[in-house]
Amino acid sequence: MSILLIGGLDRMEKDYIHIGSKRGHNVKVYTQLPTRFEKVMGEPDGIVLFTGTVSHAMVKVAVKVAKNRNIPIIRSHSSSLKALERELSKLEECAC
Repeated sequence: MSILLIGGLDRMEKDYIHIGSKRGHNVKVYTQLPTRFEKVMGEPDGIVLFTGTVSHAMVKVAVKVAKNRNIPIIRSHSSSLKALERELSKLEECAC
């Protein structure tokens, strides 16, 4: 499953990717707003938003893309590794 993680802490990016790969997911992490974010996002199977550590502009684009492409989106205020595991479990349940 391809997961797009938006937000989080820069220093934990490798940890987020490791957690996702341990569960069999390909995780792409964006902690900062890149140029042409809507194009860079690709076609993920699910989106996890860490709302406590993300700009409103990134949330706005992510929600718009998710709605238009019918991609499930999970929001979490916490950006911890435990929160990521919890949110990945929710996405896995949605995919079944």
